[in-house]
Amino acid sequence: MKEFHVYGIGNALVDIDFEVSTQTLDRLNIEKSVMTLIDEETHHHLLEELDGIKHLKASGGSAANTLFTLQQLGAKTFYSCKVGNDDAGDFFYRELVLHGIQTNLHEGSRDGVTGKCIVLVTPDADRTMNTFLGATSNFSKNQLSETALKNAEYLYIEGYLVASPSACEAAIVAREMANKYQIKTAISLSDPNMVTYFKTGLCTIIGQQVDVLFCNQTEALLFTETNHLNEAQEALKKFARTFVITLGGEGAIVYDGHKYFHIPSHPVNVLDTVGAGDVFAGTFLYGITHGYSYLQAGEFASLAASKVVAKFGPRLNESEINAVRQLIEKQMA
Repeated sequence: MKEFHVYGIGNALVDIDFEVSTQTLDRLNIEKSVMTLIDEETHHHLLEELDGIKHLKASGGSAANTLFTLQQLGAKTFYSCKVGNDDAGDFFYRELVLHGIQTNLHEGSRDGVTGKCIVLVTPDADRTMNTFLGATSNFSKNQLSETALKNAEYLYIEGYLVASPSACEAAIVAREMANKYQIKTAISLSDPNMVTYFKTGLCTIIGQQVDVLFCNQTEALLFTETNHLNEAQEALKKFARTFVITLGGEGAIVYDGHKYFHIPSHPVNVLDTVGAGDVFAGTFLYGITHGYSYLQAGEFASLAASKVVAKFGPRLNESEINAVRQLIEKQMA
């Protein structure tokens, strides 16, 4: 049995979530519904403009949220990332340790400023992200742990890494390393902008094929350059042996390598979609690394995603995780 269920790599960011109006987005000239990379000056400007607005701070980034979910459910995980030598970096490291996630961060000096993701949540529960990468823009193959990776069942790659040349190289090296040790690979396309502007890089990270690919419907259509979901489903088979396409309130499509399953959603009052895809991926990976079918894993993930969108913030609390555990235990009976 492997030491880790999932070894993940991604951008280590401290998430700062704000509840704002669409008028605020217009005033700040921010494109709605996507992730936009910003420089340090813009980062400071936005925080000044948002001063006094209700907010929530958590260690995050897409892959981190996925690994937190896995760890909460009882999986064993390792996270390779890069943070700065500052209070935010200390905060991020402490959160990983507190949740039992092993990491490379204790192995060497930190430098620079820890990255931040300013998440703007509008009344329609949509999320708009402005990301200052900071130290994580220099994430590279030097942060990889070959020892941890070869002792994992899955490598999980956050698609946002494609935006940084050194991080993109690290993702390629990690995937090649996983292939060398016959470790299964999973990737999330992460965001429509990543697909629009960095498709070539994503394809290079994917290589011949990954074992599992996660995306939403918009990303699936953009990545496959198709106009209809059924066309995108067929086209994705070129890139992944299995995949998941999340459909928001309409649930998800899961392909297990042989057939498709439609996973229904759980009707809830949606407040904040931040972290929904990350929590879905984490719960799904928990399912398939613990002996459950793709259909069962999709059902677990759908419930988990419904819990996180019904609250403010990107992660589940203990009572919400317990609800998912109860569904998993019911399947065991």
